[in-house]
Amino acid sequence: MSQHDSAPATIPVVAPRGDLDAATMQPLIDELNRVTGTRPGAVVLDGGAISFADSTFLNVLLRFHQSSDLRIARPSHAVRRLLKITGADAVLNIYPTVPEAQKTVT
Repeated sequence: MSQHDSAPATIPVVAPRGDLDAATMQPLIDELNRVTGTRPGAVVLDGGAISFADSTFLNVLLRFHQSSDLRIARPSHAVRRLLKITGADAVLNIYPTVPEAQKTVT
């Protein structure tokens, strides 16, 4: 997992990689808690490098969506599929790129 800022915005970016399921979710939860705890407001989750995501990941997204301005940028095919199948794509804030997610005011 990495954190990066690809635009001159102040919105932090969290970029998990690989498979995200119950066995691998804690580092993402810890990073999102750290970022949202130190900078209340928006956070961008760069989903481009996620190869697999399950209901545990979806639960984390929905929980952080309720407590912060979570923005999902460039979701991978696996993430898009999960969000579409569950209908969460109609609820979550999804952007095609990280810079667009960082500059958009919701």
